[in-house]
Amino acid sequence: MTMSERPPLPPFTMETAVQKVRMAENAWNSRDPVKVSLAYTGDSSWRNRGEYLQGRDAIVAFLRRKWARELDYRLVKELWGFRDNRMAVRFKYEWHDDSGHWFRAHGNELWEFDEHGLMRRREASINDVPILASERKFLWDQGPRPEDHPGLTEMGL
Repeated sequence: MTMSERPPLPPFTMETAVQKVRMAENAWNSRDPVKVSLAYTGDSSWRNRGEYLQGRDAIVAFLRRKWARELDYRLVKELWGFRDNRMAVRFKYEWHDDSGHWFRAHGNELWEFDEHGLMRRREASINDVPILASERKFLWDQGPRPEDHPGLTEMGL
């Protein structure tokens, strides 16, 4: 393995695809933009909602803006499907704004990886739905979702 490899590498199996999704979820739950960006190629291409990004520097700047606005962010991802070096992932995350209004974001991502396991393309479609604080389901402390916390399907989401 080299410093530029990010196992597991494509082509993915069911086991390695699930592992890759959980690794991405854990990285995003760290809310560390630099750490998250290292899973992407230097020239990675993103569409996030209506915003288009190119490269790690743009990813880091985007994530800094995102987590400055989306407070107490908690994310759960789930593999939807995969083939060779591509994956479809569904996810939900909860966050609140600086006025204390809570939201649950619902989304889908399409991922494409290079031969080193780095994501070179990410397409994300996301919708935010207002929720009450009492409706929150992602209640663990900041950081990775605990191993015994249910996933989206198990929670009926």
